[in-house]
Amino acid sequence: MVPIRGRSYKFGVFVDFGDKPDGVLFANGSRFGGHSLYVKDGKLKYVNNFIGLKEQMLVAAADLPKGSCIVGIDFEMSSVDKANMKTLGTATLYINDKQVAQQDIETQSGAFSVAGEGFMVGRCAGAPVTEDFPGVHPWAFTGGTIQKVVLDVSGDHYVDLEMEAIAAMKRD
Repeated sequence: MVPIRGRSYKFGVFVDFGDKPDGVLFANGSRFGGHSLYVKDGKLKYVNNFIGLKEQMLVAAADLPKGSCIVGIDFEMSSVDKANMKTLGTATLYINDKQVAQQDIETQSGAFSVAGEGFMVGRCAGAPVTEDFPGVHPWAFTGGTIQKVVLDVSGDHYVDLEMEAIAAMKRD
């Protein structure tokens, strides 16, 4: 599982787009909470599904180029809402280092893979993160080749010291 809870993160997908690319580049989680970068109708899309209650979608303003490129999502955390168990920040979608969409989103503090859906590249084998995925289960990526996925979670991680202290006291 990729540790993105309560922190900023960046995902970059090195991909060679051919004719009519379509499908999931990566997915983590399910309809009950998760996020995914995918291609539909020639457009790069990112969705963050906040615990199954709120689907937040970014759609690239530019068409995908043909050939090798890097596409990605960058989430910059701005604050943590402890009372509602969410992280607030700005998600930015990129194609070859060019910003193609940006939106403020909420991410969940809990794990995405409670039901077993882990991090997947090139498909979403479990329950879909969004009903917007193109095609049919497992929404496999076609029309190109994914070379690698790189992620950066090196930013500061929010730690709820009050909750850590309560958990420690319960262990004793």
